[in-house]
Amino acid sequence: MLDQSSAYNRAGRPACTELRLKSQEKVLEVDFADGKAFRFTAEFLRVESPSAEVQGHGPHQRTYIGGRRHVNIIAIEPVGTYAVRLKFDDLHDTGIFSWEYFYDRGHDQDELWARYLAALEERGLKRDPR
Repeated sequence: MLDQSSAYNRAGRPACTELRLKSQEKVLEVDFADGKAFRFTAEFLRVESPSAEVQGHGPHQRTYIGGRRHVNIIAIEPVGTYAVRLKFDDLHDTGIFSWEYFYDRGHDQDELWARYLAALEERGLKRDPR
């Protein structure tokens, strides 16, 4: 369990109450104070990382990364009481994954995944590594 002093954060999103890394499944489960729970594949979190490498520094700078189908999370490091840094086995570790990020992406996961797959196809990229 995560120690949360409030059930909701400043943005009005429910506090994260638990993270569970399922390494064998390559899944991170995230539970919230409002009872919602989301399952994220490591691949999804890697390709949707909030890092500048993926998101860029402004609108229209988004980078689409292929070849991450088999990526896994190898470490989770707390960042204050509001986020974690995930380290992936491809050594990406620059994204700060806030509770808001998990909550919002959890709700939009299907749409974001479909957009990612379409972007890969447009760019001639594949999910599998070369």
